[in-house]
Amino acid sequence: MKRLLSVFMCLILLFSWGSVSGDETLAGTGDSLIGGAEALKVEVRLAEDGSILAVEVVENKDTPVISDAAIDVVPASIVAQQSLLVDAVAGATYTSDAILMAVRDALTKGGVDLTPFEKETAETPMERAEDEALEADVVVIGAGGAGLTAAVQAHMNGASVIVLEKMPKVGGNTILSGGALNAVDDRSETAIANNDSVEWHYQQTLAGGDYQGDPALVHILVSQAWDAVEWVKELGMPFVEGSTFMVTGGLWNRAHKPQDPVGTGFFKTYMAYIDSHEGIEVLLNTQAHTFLQDAFGRVNGVVATGASGNTLTVSAKRGVVMAAGGFSRNVEMRQTFNTQWADLGPQIPSTNHPGATGDGIKMLMTIGADLVQMGNIQLLPIGDPENGSLSGNIEFGVDSRIFVNKEGERFVNEGGRRDEMTNALFEQTDNFMWMIMDSDKYPTGEELNNFNESINSLVAQGRAFKGETLEELAEKIGVPYENLKASLDLYNAHCESLETDAFGRTVYGTPIDTAPFYAAGRVPTVHHTMGGVRITPKAQVLHENGAIIPGLYAAGEITGGIHGANRLGGNALTDLLVFGRIAGENAALDK
Repeated sequence: MKRLLSVFMCLILLFSWGSVSGDETLAGTGDSLIGGAEALKVEVRLAEDGSILAVEVVENKDTPVISDAAIDVVPASIVAQQSLLVDAVAGATYTSDAILMAVRDALTKGGVDLTPFEKETAETPMERAEDEALEADVVVIGAGGAGLTAAVQAHMNGASVIVLEKMPKVGGNTILSGGALNAVDDRSETAIANNDSVEWHYQQTLAGGDYQGDPALVHILVSQAWDAVEWVKELGMPFVEGSTFMVTGGLWNRAHKPQDPVGTGFFKTYMAYIDSHEGIEVLLNTQAHTFLQDAFGRVNGVVATGASGNTLTVSAKRGVVMAAGGFSRNVEMRQTFNTQWADLGPQIPSTNHPGATGDGIKMLMTIGADLVQMGNIQLLPIGDPENGSLSGNIEFGVDSRIFVNKEGERFVNEGGRRDEMTNALFEQTDNFMWMIMDSDKYPTGEELNNFNESINSLVAQGRAFKGETLEELAEKIGVPYENLKASLDLYNAHCESLETDAFGRTVYGTPIDTAPFYAAGRVPTVHHTMGGVRITPKAQVLHENGAIIPGLYAAGEITGGIHGANRLGGNALTDLLVFGRIAGENAALDK
């Protein structure tokens, strides 16, 4: 997966040439039309000898946080290597490629000979820094949603914190998610109007996971969810107020949507806190690989490899929080632990970021931590056909779309469990489906979906299709019009009657009958590894012998035993907030 958000690929990159000094020359201006609207402006300067002197991003309208790593690294690499063949930044490949294409276009239009800049170059090895010993009250492994939640909470509880992140940017899977999370405030008018409650959330989470989830952990998840939302709001993260919705597989209308696109709001909020406080630090490109333990088995630190290959020995005076995520991008681990699916080989893509390779699980295994339900691996039926990502998902909520196969026929309850929908999709031709919507959610075509993409941009890229009539849409996507019309007619009748249909669907919105009509192709994709390390209600990691491993805590996707056999959509971000806070607080207080 190059990157879950491909919004950058539907943008115009405008390159402008700024004022120059006596030893610089102008080449001209250039742009790279990829479709959409202006997103990025860069100032490029050439030296008198024709070399690239500087590439500077002076304006960026791309999705914040997600594009940052590429913008930080790619322009500097172009200058350092004098090449347009520099490596893309892991996790931001689309952004990296778009920058390189626009630089190439600018140079071409300026009459610059590209030959000198098209040489293959090897990255100059970074000079190995000296080995270093660091110390903090709390050490956190992983700078995704759970890790930074734990780090901020630990700091708020009076601890100094060092976060170790192997990737070149913060965010993990959380920053690539739709951003929505389930939480119920029993006192709210919204919950009352939706006939929702903390108890109902609890019952649905247990039942939705086939009762494999630990009831004590599930109760903590749902009962502390609203407090966690209030906490992150107090830190400055805004949400869309006054409404909730149902994400795919959420089973109820209880998801809250952040104002910022995808998962960026969490990291804008957390990094703002980190940048404005002493005693909390994030080390990127730093791979933790070994736990330190004292003679009594207490975990009191981590050994990591820094960006230059140097060794960092990071001591924790109070506790270590493991929040390194799951293993959806590790095909070997998927195949080893899989018990639910016929095959999870490389032909099945993943929504996850490139770093979701199970390194934390491997670390935990070396000290005898108890792993539970590792075979519980969640697939989604709504992956991008090219890369498995969630980008290009045109839905706004469960009530706004239906699924049809290549024959134009519905085949599943689109408001049901994720595993049931994916199993049904595997039975369809080419394991492929079309998501069908009308213009109710896209009255102008410029409205943004949950992944910060407009339907107009997706249509321009060929990732979605538009028909002024249903017949035109059917022709464009290659399904029999008669079948598609019959599917919609029957579905629309249920929207009016609100009766349960033949597939068991009970969730309906307005009929899908307002032109223009839209479709986007989707496939099964590995989304979440629900198994992981067993924890206590205080987020303490348990040993295979049932004893607590002192000094070690865990939160987020690396933990197991919460979601059971199937995770409710919208519960993952709830999980990382609730147990991230618990892990951070208890690690900070572990003296």
